Formats: sequence, structure tokens, C-alpha cells
Amino acid sequence: MVGSSKQPRVVVTGMGVMTPIGQSVADFWGAIRKGKCGIGPIEGIDASELDRLDTRIAGQIRDFKHTERLAGWTRDKSIMHSSRYCWLAAAAADEAIKQSGIEVPVANAHRVACIIGSGVGGQINSEIAGRDRFIRGKSAVHPMLLPRIVASSASAHIGIEHGVRGPTYAISSAGASASHSIGIGLDYIRHGLCDMAIVGGSESALTYTALLACEALGLLSAEGCFPFARRRSGTVLAEGAGALVLETKEHARQRGATILAEVCGFAMTGGGTDMLRPDTEACMTAMRMAIDDAGLHPSDIGYINANATGCRYGDLDETKAIKAVFGKHARKLAVSSTKSMHGNLIGASGAVEAIACIKAIETGIVPPTIGLDEADPACDLNYVPLKARRKKLRYAMSNAFALGDLNASLVFGPPPA
Repeated sequence: MVGSSKQPRVVVTGMGVMTPIGQSVADFWGAIRKGKCGIGPIEGIDASELDRLDTRIAGQIRDFKHTERLAGWTRDKSIMHSSRYCWLAAAAADEAIKQSGIEVPVANAHRVACIIGSGVGGQINSEIAGRDRFIRGKSAVHPMLLPRIVASSASAHIGIEHGVRGPTYAISSAGASASHSIGIGLDYIRHGLCDMAIVGGSESALTYTALLACEALGLLSAEGCFPFARRRSGTVLAEGAGALVLETKEHARQRGATILAEVCGFAMTGGGTDMLRPDTEACMTAMRMAIDDAGLHPSDIGYINANATGCRYGDLDETKAIKAVFGKHARKLAVSSTKSMHGNLIGASGAVEAIACIKAIETGIVPPTIGLDEADPACDLNYVPLKARRKKLRYAMSNAFALGDLNASLVFGPPPA
């Protein structure tokens, strides 16, 4: 996926988020600047089950009422009977679409795509249904159980509400799901399949079985998410969603939209070696190809929003990959992990972290890695510890190196002249 001067330039005209540290882009970015932590004790899981877990913390979205947030939806009434991951996706997309100024239902509907990624979709609903039917003795499950579960439901709901008739589906590639969705939307527009794409990811998998599964692999920390720190002991699961509206520069200009940023480059690789530990060479290749796709040099990148989840080997491997790709420039880079604040959003991570990159370029403020009071000696780059820093940026990179060795890198730049 290498760009060319003949391909249209693709820009961002709308952004929306739902995270444990903010339920709008403004609130999210305000929390990022303050170094706010959204990780805390888990709520909503039965105490008898929680007592069986070693990990009892997560990044949860508090005080979210979908009936209020989505009250303005008129074309898709079924959203009210859907699942939480769909509600989060719908809320993020609603914010992004409103910011973009798109008229709804969308014009030239077959030229608009809606691709929303998710690692596990509505998994929690299977767990609820099993308890209701076999433990609590209910005679039936919810009639909307099937659409509540499937990972394509979020994109379908968003497409129905906004009249999208182009490619509408989900991508499921664990923590790279949202980044892959953005990259595929970019590719569709570049190659003339679409004029516009609503892209991103959503996740709400804070269930007893999901936590058990992650504990079984030794992935979770009971203390917190501390990327690059000497004390890091694992990641922290979180829920959230992020959405972006992409379109060609010409399409945006013709309709008078405000351009927020440009999607300059994208690449994805598979490591082909291990399910649990990303291959360093594959991560390096994704970054190099994304920079090449953007037509840039490594020295043009000023900030990297790292994949860094707080796991022992992943943070070290990503540090090694950054050093290999950027050489001496690696010492001049600002690198941080916003997962230290909002937790590991799995399938939503790439979209939320892409938005953090865009806001960093826009404001000249680099997000911090909170909790980094003492770095691992082997992780020796500038990880913007503890507090946000001012730094004038032109280009930023977002990395997603996911379970299954599924890797993606995105490069963002300022609005084109």
C-alpha cells in the first residue's frame, strides 16, 4: 500500500471519542493534557465472580446513558436495544459526523463507507444470555441477542442511521482493529471506491470471562498500566470507542468542511512468528512502510503514540523497533503511551490514539506517559514522563501491534495547504 502523487489526498473532517477519561474529544483532550487517569476498581461484575479474579481494576466509562446520548437518532430505532459496544461506537460516530458537517442521510450513499473495528464485538451479551437462561432460569434470551453479539453490528447501526450504502462492515484484528479500519478507509478513498469513509473502532469487553482469559495468559496488571516503567507488570483492559470521518481534500473543500488533519501514510504487516509476542522486524517494517507511504523521511516524524500496553516484553520490543527505524533521530522523538491514562481499549485503541496524534499536531502539546516515575533502563527514549509537554509537531505516528502479531502504523500530518 504505497501512495503516489496521482492518488487523492485524504483528510480528516470529523472526530469523536468515548473513553474512561472523556466522553467527547474536548473532554478527552483536556484529560490528556492534565494527565488524568481513568483506571479504577471494576464495577458491574458480580462480587462473587470478582473475588475469584486477581485483577480487579479496569478503564470503565462511568455515567454513560445511551438513551440520552443517542436520543436524536431517528432512522435506526433498534440502536436502543443493542449492546454497549454499539452504543459507544454510535456515540463516537455521532460526534465525528456532526463535527464534519455531513448532511444526513448522506448524499451519494453508495460512495460512502462505514468500517468500525472491534476485537470481540458484543461478547458480554453471550455471557449475560448464558446466565439468564441456565443459571437464573429465564425461559428465553433477548430477541436482539444475535445482532447484539456480532462485531459488524456497530458499523451497521451507524450506516443505517446515516444512510450509508457503500461498504459497511467490521474488521476484527484485536488491538489493531481500529487502525486497520482507518487504513482500509484511506485505501478505499485513494483508489476511488469511495469519496468518504466513517472509520474507527469500539470495545466493551469488561466481562468475567474476558478478564479470566487475559489472566490465564498473564497479560493483566493488578496495580495499573505503567508503559515503559521498571515496575510495569501487564496491561489494564478498558472500554471505549473512537471514530473519524475521512474524505478527499477536494470533496471536503467543495462542501466547505473544516479540515482537521491529513492521513498521510499507512502500512500493516503480519509477523508470522508468534501469537503472543509481536515480531520486532514486522513492527519495524510497518513503521518504515507507513513513512514511505507518506512520502516522508524518519526525521520528519516528531511524535509517536506508541502501542505500549505496559506488558514486559512488548514495550521493550517496541523501543528496539523505534531505535532501528529512526536511528539517531529516535533520541529526538517524543514517544508516549496514552494507554497509561485510558487503559488498553483493544479494538478501539487505534482510533482513540490516532485522535490523540491529531490533537497533538493541532495544539503542539504532546501527551504524557503517566505513572512513569522510573523507566526501565532498557527503555531509554523520551517517553514524556508524567506531564504533557509542549513541542511543535508537523507529523505524528500511531502504532498498533496486536495479539496475533497483527501490526499497523499510521502517519498523520497537518491540514494540507
